[in-house]
Amino acid sequence: MAAKLKKGDKVVVLAGKDKGKEGTITTVDPKAGKAIVDGLNMAIRHTRQTQTSQGGRLSKALPIALSNLAFVDANGKPTRVGFKVEGDKKVRFAKTTGDVIDA
Repeated sequence: MAAKLKKGDKVVVLAGKDKGKEGTITTVDPKAGKAIVDGLNMAIRHTRQTQTSQGGRLSKALPIALSNLAFVDANGKPTRVGFKVEGDKKVRFAKTTGDVIDA
């Protein structure tokens, strides 16, 4: 299935501890159906000190299921993403406004 959410998209969290917060997708794992959103779903990971890194308690963004994310349209509201063909190119569009996301 084609990716409805991609790296760099501005999204809002629909469910979980960060519900209602907005962020930008940094990585997407389509096989697992998850994405990492910058600054959201943070957890503390304890790391051992090595010659290259300091170690200690480091905050890390954990993956969020794609079903719990919604694209933020031009109006700043969450929307679903659809596909349509314009000319000979397949493009994503916001279902609420009908605006093309990536031209």
